[in-house]
Amino acid sequence: QVQLVESGGGLVQAGGSLRLSCATSGSISINSWDWYRQAPGKQREFVAAISSGGSTNYAGSVKGRVTISRDNAKNTVYLQMNSLKPEDTAVYYCAVNPLHGRYIWGQGTQVTVSS
Repeated sequence: QVQLVESGGGLVQAGGSLRLSCATSGSISINSWDWYRQAPGKQREFVAAISSGGSTNYAGSVKGRVTISRDNAKNTVYLQMNSLKPEDTAVYYCAVNPLHGRYIWGQGTQVTVSS
């Protein structure tokens, strides 16, 4: 069974940076690894994705400020976030989009950006 564990969240001032990590355990065929976020009172929204082939995709709201990458040897996916804004405050979730079956989600990590 695949499990995802996020880390790296925290409190940062506007303009600062954070790197989120998503450690993956278990074996599964994957379409992509994704990051989503959910701010208080809002729906969960897509942030970024990296496919099994290495292609990346970003939400317009974070494009140019966020980079998704992966380390296959460590089974870990990263989300480097720069020039953070208060509106980036949310719980960030790592997810695996498997070839078969539903998304698998991590427990989330809180990111708070102060103005």
